[in-house]
Amino acid sequence: MIGRRRALHLAGGGIAAAVLPQLNGAIAADQPPLTPGLPEGMKQTAVMDALPGKKPLIKLSYRPPNYETPLSYFNEVITPNDVFFVRYHLSNIPEVSLNDWKLRIAGDAAERPLELTMNELKRDFPQTEVVAVNQCSGNRRGLSQPHVQGLEWGYGGMGNARWKGVRLKDVLAKAGIKKEAVEIAFDGADGGIVDKTPDFVKSLPVWRAIDESTLIAWDMNGAPLPHWNGFPARLVVPGWTGTYWVKHLTSIEVRRTPLANFWMAGAYRIPVGKFALVDRFVSQETALNTPITEIVVNSLITNLLDGASLKAGQQMTLRGIAWDGGYGISEVSVSTDGGRSWRPAKLGEDLGKYSFRGWSYDMTPAAGAMSVMVRATNRLGASQPQQPVWNPAGYHHNPIQKLDLKAA
Repeated sequence: MIGRRRALHLAGGGIAAAVLPQLNGAIAADQPPLTPGLPEGMKQTAVMDALPGKKPLIKLSYRPPNYETPLSYFNEVITPNDVFFVRYHLSNIPEVSLNDWKLRIAGDAAERPLELTMNELKRDFPQTEVVAVNQCSGNRRGLSQPHVQGLEWGYGGMGNARWKGVRLKDVLAKAGIKKEAVEIAFDGADGGIVDKTPDFVKSLPVWRAIDESTLIAWDMNGAPLPHWNGFPARLVVPGWTGTYWVKHLTSIEVRRTPLANFWMAGAYRIPVGKFALVDRFVSQETALNTPITEIVVNSLITNLLDGASLKAGQQMTLRGIAWDGGYGISEVSVSTDGGRSWRPAKLGEDLGKYSFRGWSYDMTPAAGAMSVMVRATNRLGASQPQQPVWNPAGYHHNPIQKLDLKAA
């Protein structure tokens, strides 16, 4: 086991070195490109590894498979399928046959239960597309101080893609939603190795399920969904964190009562009042906590690493991405003096309010040390905080990024 892991580590490191020259900053060839600030133990456990159909990614765990996208791939606004991050809670992930696949819509608040094949799904409903960020709720959890339990994600537990499918509201309309319905629940083909493992079933409030942007998608960046990203169909909930984006979708349940399983009542919750949320999941709220819902405003420098060395007096372009829960990015500001002054960056093409928004900033570093910071603001006026809002699960890590650089 140790020998195999070391071999994967070395092989993956070589490929990682090949994709990282666009970053300014040194990474040892035999180490995965980990986000600075992760727990020290990650250097001994994380390796580069390639799942079938994927390029080498940062492996955080194998059973279940959880793989992080290296920073260099975020220099492009659309994340390619073969480097898109992988996130699972359960280890039994069957290869689903498209010929055998059916989607069942039922429940005690459904008027007309039905089953749909993929051909029927594509034939009987209008097709649509959305560009949207899929971000693990725990993205950047490994940067929490003090550290918290859970997968120690760095920057790469996320990706941005073009998702094509049909509106969930159109499918639900065919099944019929009774007026008593409060939530819509979703299950996929993946499962636990033992019977006692709670099945990963998630729900949405009815109002979010019938939003125009919520899709049943079968296509990702112009190709069928990769196996590791939910083939043959998955839920796409733009603006909300990835816990709701159920993969390998097999059943939809229209419910009169709130779903009370482990994954709703116990997991993926944040303390009440910690974050300024617009989208609330009222049927799942308690006096102490509430489900995580929308993505908070965030940004990332993608072509520089902390501690990088620059050439003094030579103009360079700082590049990155910004995103939020679907209100849209209105401004990205950059500071080159540790936050004393801020100047606007140039925003790139707008691919839609749920997408990454690229940005760039031209600067000419003077000789010596400098601290570069980046801050995004959305159209509601929400901006990134100076310090992260600590919470027990490490969710919503979005402080202003700061890189300490040197120019000579």
